[in-house]
Amino acid sequence: MITLHHYLLISALLFCIGLFAVITKRNAIMMLMGIELMLNAANINLVVFSKFDAQMLQGQMFALFVIVVAASEAAVGLAIILRVYGLFKTANLDEIDQLKH
Repeated sequence: MITLHHYLLISALLFCIGLFAVITKRNAIMMLMGIELMLNAANINLVVFSKFDAQMLQGQMFALFVIVVAASEAAVGLAIILRVYGLFKTANLDEIDQLKH
């Protein structure tokens, strides 16, 4: 049987993978994917705590809100990355060193 600890372990692992991607990768798209992984780990926690505690029914609503915010964040983030790539011809954040071109 899958218990609360199993879900929390998967969520912590997913969060650590996302954090590792944000810290080590210099590519803007990989960093955006790492942020999305961390948001999904938080969603897993919200839904699991809502499942195992009958008084925390708001967890699923918060998870839905986080999904909506993550989708808009991904759309805006990708638009910014595409614009930066159009200007600098790179998605590597270390190579982008000026605000105006």
